[in-house]
Amino acid sequence: MTFLHSIILAAALTIGGPAPEVKSENEGLPAWLAGSWVMEDGSAWGDEVWMAPRGGVMIGMARMGFGPKLENWEVTRIQRKADGRITFFAQPYGRTASEFPVAVQSDDAIEFANPLHDYPQRIRYWRQGQLLMAEISKIDGSKAVRFNYRPVAPPVLETPPKE
Repeated sequence: MTFLHSIILAAALTIGGPAPEVKSENEGLPAWLAGSWVMEDGSAWGDEVWMAPRGGVMIGMARMGFGPKLENWEVTRIQRKADGRITFFAQPYGRTASEFPVAVQSDDAIEFANPLHDYPQRIRYWRQGQLLMAEISKIDGSKAVRFNYRPVAPPVLETPPKE
């Protein structure tokens, strides 16, 4: 790791100063992200599902494809670490998790950054009305890919007839 990479990493990990005092294990987790989301752009499609905060963690999963073909999938989580900081963990194809500490957060947006990761280095989620917006990019915003998700009603399960 070069000196410059060390400086960038230190800056990314300390944005916002020391970890805030936490009153509840779920405080600061982006509850507005919870739900089932879908995006469709021509033949390209994607699904993203996030469980509501519980026990200091939100569990997510995503899959993307084109036409009938699945192109990628990942398991994700947003978790409060032991030091109180919120971190995004991504596990594409179930591989070892990569960590992205929170860099910026507001009531309806959250951004995670890891300048030492190959790609993406920055992951952003925000709400725009009823829509969920997401973007991945390099740390400087280059090579940005944006996803526009709409909410999906949960599937209605048939109730077996009572005898």
